[in-house]
Amino acid sequence: MVTAADIDAVLPQTQCTRCGYAGCMPYAEAIAANEAPINRCPPGGESVLHQLSRLTQQPITPIDPHCGTIGGPKVAVIDADRCIGCAKCLPACPVDAILGARKSLHRVINTECSGCELCLSPCPVDCIEMRVINSEPLPAEQLAADADRYRIRYQAHRARAKARQEAKLSRFNRLTVTKGDPS
Repeated sequence: MVTAADIDAVLPQTQCTRCGYAGCMPYAEAIAANEAPINRCPPGGESVLHQLSRLTQQPITPIDPHCGTIGGPKVAVIDADRCIGCAKCLPACPVDAILGARKSLHRVINTECSGCELCLSPCPVDCIEMRVINSEPLPAEQLAADADRYRIRYQAHRARAKARQEAKLSRFNRLTVTKGDPS
């Protein structure tokens, strides 16, 4: 029996959500439970589609056009003249490839950007665009190497987000206790 971990291991780890799931692992879990087809990962392209077909024994069907199209890798580019430093793109980036702080110009670490496009939507001034690096899809070996790197960065992103949330909750709890304490 193929597990979600087996399926997740071949996904590109862009965490783009184009498949309709909250990331690569939730999509892998849905495939493993026979709740999702294998053709919903445009970033993985034909290479990942063939690997998923071999793993799951499902037939290959074209990538679902509602999920996007197969293409070469992209990278986010921030227009310095339009960036207002709102920092809304920072938490949206699942691999922490955007550097910046509030009221400061942001920039993208090109070599770490997974091309997920999740930074586009929260930007209130549309200063981020996706640029194609190469019009050809990446070879399977490069996809796998990138996936390993993105997986590590995504796990670190989630750990930092969890730590920030716990710190915020701790501050809130201290304030609540202080305000509620009559002594």
